[in-house]
Amino acid sequence: MLNYDRLVFEQSVKGRKGYSLPKNPYPDKYQISNLGDKLRTKVVPLPELSELDVVRHYTLLSQKNFGVETGFYPLGSCTMKYNPKIDEELASLPGFTRIHPLQYPASVQGTLKIYRHLSSMLAEITGMDGFTLNPFAGAHGELTGLMIMKQYHLDRHDFKRTKVIVPDAAHGTNPASSAVAGMDIIEIPSTGQGLVDLEQLKAVLSDEVAGMMLTNPNTLGIFDCNICEISRLVHEAGGLMYYDGANLNALLGQARPGDMGFDIVHVNLHKTFSTPHGGGGPGSGPVGVKKLLSRLLPGPIVKETDGFCYVETTSDSIGRISGFFGNTLVWIRAYAYILSLGRENIKRVGELATINANYVKECLKDDYLLPIEGPCMHECVFDGLIDKSTGVTTLDIAKRLLDYGYHAPTIYFPLLFHQSIMIEPTETESKQTIDDFISVMKTVAKEAKEHPEIVKEAPHSTIVSRIDEVFAAKKMILTYQDYLEELTQKGEVKS
Repeated sequence: MLNYDRLVFEQSVKGRKGYSLPKNPYPDKYQISNLGDKLRTKVVPLPELSELDVVRHYTLLSQKNFGVETGFYPLGSCTMKYNPKIDEELASLPGFTRIHPLQYPASVQGTLKIYRHLSSMLAEITGMDGFTLNPFAGAHGELTGLMIMKQYHLDRHDFKRTKVIVPDAAHGTNPASSAVAGMDIIEIPSTGQGLVDLEQLKAVLSDEVAGMMLTNPNTLGIFDCNICEISRLVHEAGGLMYYDGANLNALLGQARPGDMGFDIVHVNLHKTFSTPHGGGGPGSGPVGVKKLLSRLLPGPIVKETDGFCYVETTSDSIGRISGFFGNTLVWIRAYAYILSLGRENIKRVGELATINANYVKECLKDDYLLPIEGPCMHECVFDGLIDKSTGVTTLDIAKRLLDYGYHAPTIYFPLLFHQSIMIEPTETESKQTIDDFISVMKTVAKEAKEHPEIVKEAPHSTIVSRIDEVFAAKKMILTYQDYLEELTQKGEVKS
């Protein structure tokens, strides 16, 4: 009996095939024999399998995969929430999937109007005056926003402004994007309450500062109540305020970055507005700006006159930052998501996300170390177990959760704490699901105290046991040939 739990290339049987090619219907000049030196001289060493072998292999792999549709996915900061299937269905309509970006505007009016309407919706939600949907991802949106910031100062002949202030509680993409944009980074520390240190901010403000990047609520899940003062200080120093929209889920329908003094904002449609993400994509990072920056938005720009949408570019624009209009199907999902919620229900997103996170925090703070007291927003952060005497680490807890069927929260981020556990339950999860997760977290804390070896050696029930992550990073097996070489070295197969 074949073991279909094995990797596909382990099932290879010499001579087995899963296909038959039809007779070549093309003239002789297209025959393979006429390709000359373009032909391969060696047989490609691919696994030899039947169609049924391959189908069973990939079907079983799909059943072993973990996603938000198979279980609770409390991945802090990444907002791994359930996305309604109706949004997927609408984005899959042939009228959207079968168009070409070079078609005449008159033939794609529906898609262009969605671009215009979604831009207006995002502007209303964030408090901005203009939007581009062209950036392909959040970090791409950051780069776009920083290019706009940079160009704004260059146009004013303010050439000294080359520095961007980034708090130490920021996402790692903030300093990275600033560096890619050719800016220098000034990092400022947070206070003991996880807020921007106003005195430290005042100390670094100068005529060399182009702006400040800020996430609010920040990566600790804390809303910075000094945000209006922060904006005032940066603006008085001649800088601009940039809002990292990674945590916009917490504020949705409740507060707007534009009302807090931000001049530029990027929004992660793939986190907040209904596109499944993870594994590298797909994404979309629209960028919104205040009126003084609207002329700098990247092209192409979609405009509408008397109900007809057209495309134009302007001489003031920073130029193109993507091919055509970005990831079209991602922003179509977002459009459907916002319409389905409506103005009256979108405000419930932030409410429920915040209630769920605070509920988790209050239920677990007797077992897990809460480094900052007080209410949080959409996510909460613990610094490992309160009782660290047994040596059970955050990594051990994450591995043990796999045995109970839960994906682990984000671990070791933010970097402000040594044993960070960041939990984001999202507004789509029921109290029953959250209660079950809390119960398991308490069970793991109890195991760590009474039977620490069980937690330290976890996971026990997964298909793959705990791996040597350092070795895996240094000795990556990416191809069939690499795997055969590894087995040969171990003596499990003959060379």
